[in-house]
Amino acid sequence: MGLALGADVAVLERGWLSSNNILLHGRDGEGALLVDTGYVTHAVQTVALVRHALRPGEALARIVNTHLHSDHCGGNAALQREFAGLHLVIPPGDAGAVSRWDEDALSYRATGQRCERFRHNGLLRAGESFTVGSRTWTAHAAPGHDPHSLVLFDAHDGVLISADALWANGFGVVFPELDGESAFDDVAVVLDEIERMAPRLVIPGHGSPFTDVAEALGRARSRLASFVAEPSRHARHAIKVLIKYHLLEERAQPWPDLLAWCGRTPLLARVWQRCGRADGSAVAWCERLVGELVGGGALALRDGTVHDA
Repeated sequence: MGLALGADVAVLERGWLSSNNILLHGRDGEGALLVDTGYVTHAVQTVALVRHALRPGEALARIVNTHLHSDHCGGNAALQREFAGLHLVIPPGDAGAVSRWDEDALSYRATGQRCERFRHNGLLRAGESFTVGSRTWTAHAAPGHDPHSLVLFDAHDGVLISADALWANGFGVVFPELDGESAFDDVAVVLDEIERMAPRLVIPGHGSPFTDVAEALGRARSRLASFVAEPSRHARHAIKVLIKYHLLEERAQPWPDLLAWCGRTPLLARVWQRCGRADGSAVAWCERLVGELVGGGALALRDGTVHDA
């Protein structure tokens, strides 16, 4: 990577279904803080990974969620059960939905994904900072992928926890766009803000930490430009991501059952209404997208069953 993270930061790099977990070690007696907690089906593994990464005698004291997509907060409830007194902090935009556990507002029902109910103890707003050990992290608004998302920046050491705002090869699906809300400009503003921060090392929500930030920003801007020029391309990409995500969870599903899942998943139906109607029925559109995933090697079709590849 070219720049060491330091012994006080541990990155638990996860597969794509779950976000990376970033464990920030505190001083003696302070406890550790975990940024993001992965997907609900990996919660047992998340607890084990965190326990292994904690120092002898160290407790997990705090969790910060960068945003509340299911792959970033799905381990919250399991960790709350495991660690007594755990203080969990979320961005304020979804606080009401968490309190009343509104799975529509939180996107879980719309995307056909799952998340176990959790409780939060506090809010982290853009512009606010918190300290763990010798590092101070400042929250910056990062709308686009999610309107309420935050990124966390240690300005002293130039380390950015970028969540899904910037990956080595792009950024997360721009979900507001799927519901007809303009958000590509938000992505561009966030990329510009990251460039102004001039981080020396980025810890993304998915994938390995990287130091070639200028190159990553260039790739992200190129990808964004292609989506702005052809929004339907972004829509197709997004639905493929959701289908792939579903197969990562299911591992394999009979072809008719997969198409039935596509048909009853609200976000897929809404995107088809906006972007796919010219290509036939919603089922036919999803069937075509699954075929493209199979053709590209992301999925495999064997004896009438679609498998994650």
